[in-house]
Amino acid sequence: MKLKILSVVLAAMPCVTCAADEANTLDAVVVTGRSAAERFRGDAVDSADISARRAATSDTAALLRDVPGVSLYGAGGVSSLPAIHGLADDRVRVKVDGMDLIASCPNHMNPALSYLDPTGVETLKVYAGIAPVSVGGDSIGGTIVAESLAPEFAAPGQGNMIRGQLGAFYRSNNNARGGNVSATYATESFNLTYSGASSEADNYRAAADFKTFAATGRGTSLPLDEVGSTAYKTTNQALGVALKGGNHLVEARLGFQDMPKQLYPNQRMDLLDNTQQSLNLRYLGQLDWGTLEARAYHETVRHFMDFGADKQYFYGTAPNIAPGMPMYTKGRTTGLSVKARLDLSKQDLLRLGGDYQSYRLDDWWPPSPPDRPAFIGGMSPNTFWNVNDGKRDRLGLFAEWEARWNPQWLTLLGARVEQVKTDTGQVQGYNNAPAPSMYYAGYLLSATNFNALDRKRTDSNLDLTALARHTPDASRSVEFGYARKTRSPNLYERYSWSRNAMALIMNNFVGDGNGYLGNPDLKPEVAHTLSVTGDWHDAARTAQFKITPYYTHVSRYIDAVQWDRTNNVPLAATATRQFVTLKYMNQSARLYGIDISGLMPLAKTGLGELGLKGLLNYTNGTNRDTGDDLYNIMPLNARLTLTQKLGGWDNGIELVMVKAKDKVSDARNEIKTAGYGLINLRGSYSWKQTRIDFGIENLFDKYYFLPTGGAYAGQGSTMSINGIPWGIAVPGMGRSLYAGVNHKF
Repeated sequence: MKLKILSVVLAAMPCVTCAADEANTLDAVVVTGRSAAERFRGDAVDSADISARRAATSDTAALLRDVPGVSLYGAGGVSSLPAIHGLADDRVRVKVDGMDLIASCPNHMNPALSYLDPTGVETLKVYAGIAPVSVGGDSIGGTIVAESLAPEFAAPGQGNMIRGQLGAFYRSNNNARGGNVSATYATESFNLTYSGASSEADNYRAAADFKTFAATGRGTSLPLDEVGSTAYKTTNQALGVALKGGNHLVEARLGFQDMPKQLYPNQRMDLLDNTQQSLNLRYLGQLDWGTLEARAYHETVRHFMDFGADKQYFYGTAPNIAPGMPMYTKGRTTGLSVKARLDLSKQDLLRLGGDYQSYRLDDWWPPSPPDRPAFIGGMSPNTFWNVNDGKRDRLGLFAEWEARWNPQWLTLLGARVEQVKTDTGQVQGYNNAPAPSMYYAGYLLSATNFNALDRKRTDSNLDLTALARHTPDASRSVEFGYARKTRSPNLYERYSWSRNAMALIMNNFVGDGNGYLGNPDLKPEVAHTLSVTGDWHDAARTAQFKITPYYTHVSRYIDAVQWDRTNNVPLAATATRQFVTLKYMNQSARLYGIDISGLMPLAKTGLGELGLKGLLNYTNGTNRDTGDDLYNIMPLNARLTLTQKLGGWDNGIELVMVKAKDKVSDARNEIKTAGYGLINLRGSYSWKQTRIDFGIENLFDKYYFLPTGGAYAGQGSTMSINGIPWGIAVPGMGRSLYAGVNHKF
């Protein structure tokens, strides 16, 4: 049967939409993605779930909570990092409206999904573990595809079309509030759309006191249940223009973000300004031989960090007092991609494509204080160059063959080759103090050794994917496959260079409170993944059960070892119960686990339609070289939701269960967390044009800690590596009531 596709541009251009989404599938499943490869292992976030969660979060990554195999690394209030089967951040390819975006920050405070507000999301798709080569390379964990609202056009004879929507929300725990607006003017061949969203929040409260200290280091204090450095404020805007003619579509989209504040409870620094501008151009057309899609995009990010209101600002003693630690980052990304689908026959499709990405990064820290010409301390008189003229250029080509052998068998084979080139310019520290100064090894010696290196690196990478699906009848299918995936190190992993303790803890994008030293000799990670998915369902898929066991072996896994920064050698004896300095190293790792998900109707009563849905995830990760557990692996967890629908009502009671995290990374002195259970209530009522959402998160005000939230560094003397207490995990939010409204016109 043909795969039914959610139209990109409504019925006004069916041939372009169908060509882009490519029919030819085994069973009739409504999906929300735009690539035919989504038939294999892709999990679409249900549009109803997206609508229901928008009022409860300002973090787009949080919309993925109901996807099997996905967990979140805690970060700022709008910048969680999604992890797939224990692999997170740069190990996951994230595409936003077709753009591959890179975090331009030594703490990865501006990940790709942070530039898309939840109210602007139309579709979210996850390829967990085994991703077809056509949806991206340079990743080993999987791919996340996020799409904003597609352009709509007026139906023939309808005349001009004007549409829009207004929305607002409020959440009680952290006084979060915000709104969104969008407006569209369209004819049969022209579309002009504007969208904007803004949100802000104060610090949130845990359900109980989780610390024994209140001081911020600024002469102020925080209540013992207040989670410091969790406030944020952000605005995202987009302007899109689209033209349609026959079987051809051309789009241009301008994006802009202004984020004056996003504080971080698990980082030493805070984001105090982030501006992003992006231009995204796309062509999509159906030709005699198949379809062609081309895209070009450019993004500029300007990023500023310093100590927010909950962290100590002045360091030193008079007259040598340093006011703060300003840190600036500028990132520039330019990308090109071309993808073609060739209809070889009714049974065979061939996808060919290529993409190019050019990334430039400058990361510099001005002296503090800025007006002292003579050396007075650790952060003057020079500008510290963390990354100077960093370059990362990636060129990839892929081919993918999809074949339907008979009504029961569908296969996909793909290969991608990529070349990744990295380089960086010379660096310098805050000063050139000679030995035996305490700054010598961290600044002058480290910079001299780094500048003497040949820093150019070229990686030749290969990805392979083989997938097959067997459908013996309309109610069963089994999908199995193998993937070889490769990821080259990012610029911070290769080129952060200083052995000064303060500089080391500023280079950390995992939120564990430790300091990290780069390694120019890092090799690309190579992951070999095997997985099988069994799917049992009824014809309408109102009842479904899916189970996916998987196994991944990663050679040259980029882990870290405790490092003697003074002598520049591995630490002789493992340091425990404190924050430490580490160096990135290639080692070997393996991950395995299982994802289970399902849904079923329960009854139709006077109270409406009752149903049950749930998921269970388990991941185990081990460093094969050391026997240590991998960092930030989400423990066994499950969600179970009782749903009720009646007329315009759509309600749910959700039970969240998480096992204690007792498998932790010893090298990082990762903090163990206790197990917990939460109850969340969700409700909504929809009219023809208006929808109201409301609910209570953490109904019984449960006190718990986030298993993947990292170490608490939200207040106090965070510049000193052990100037803050070790051993406090970031707590979860206490009870919070929320409400949101959205009106379409």
